[in-house]
Amino acid sequence: MCYSALVKAEFTRFVREYGAIMDIETYVKTYWGDDGRPVGRRPKVPRAAERDILEHGPPEVAELIRQWDAAEVDDLTRELFNQRKRVADGERALQAKATKKAADDVRIGTNKVNAARRRLDTIAGKASEQDHRIYPGVYCPVLVIEDGKRQVKLMRYQCRPAGKPSFYDRKFPGTYNARRDNLEGFWKGQFGYSHGIMVADRFYENVEGPDGTNQVLEFEPRTGEPMLVACLWSHWTDPMGKEPDLLSFAAITDEPEPEVAAAGHDRTIINIKPEHLDAWLQPDPADLAALYAIFDDKRHPFYEHRLAA
Repeated sequence: MCYSALVKAEFTRFVREYGAIMDIETYVKTYWGDDGRPVGRRPKVPRAAERDILEHGPPEVAELIRQWDAAEVDDLTRELFNQRKRVADGERALQAKATKKAADDVRIGTNKVNAARRRLDTIAGKASEQDHRIYPGVYCPVLVIEDGKRQVKLMRYQCRPAGKPSFYDRKFPGTYNARRDNLEGFWKGQFGYSHGIMVADRFYENVEGPDGTNQVLEFEPRTGEPMLVACLWSHWTDPMGKEPDLLSFAAITDEPEPEVAAAGHDRTIINIKPEHLDAWLQPDPADLAALYAIFDDKRHPFYEHRLAA
């Protein structure tokens, strides 16, 4: 179902490699909202995308990210102090007497110290692959065509179709996956109308391991080429005007490639060929057969897999 992906998060990559322009409004509204005020909670955006904004703008979004970074550094610094004290207290208690509470304090405190350090390193500019990782609910640059131009919009990975109530996010948490066999059913309002592309290097799936426990597998094309993942997207608006607008998308999945099925998963993203890019992004709703033909002519790189780190 592509529950997670390692994506091209920088809009400058889309500009350079796909001749796209930035839809500045979608970036600004993700952070500032429709009323021109900062959103109440920091949106979940890959750090690679935020670093790109910090360097290239829009300036009002970059400034807001800097403010959030400063506040988060203060919070993390306090968290480090508190958790280091927790670990030290737990270690002293263990020297006197082994108890579950003391052991838990050392274990949990150490994990929280390490997590805080990693986040501080990220804010300070230390790059890692995790800076490009998305999950359902995280925003991601998506390539579309509007007004005859390739544009990059910032959208949430988990689609809320226009006209559906906002509680669909909770009722249908799997709407980051648009199954090919349901495109003319649940997704009929988007298929043939609003198409996008997510550019990704790898995708991740949950599978059952040999011992029955859950494992996360990382799949990567043996060719090393970026995947052009076919997506559907929607611009949701609240008819009552009480909730902010939402741009969101879902990755289309098909029957699994043989090597993906052999690894234990039953779906694979649709990785379209570059020569079909504009045809996919400018669909004709009266000719759905042409869109299915793009799927049938998709790329079939061998997807090597490994346990995700």
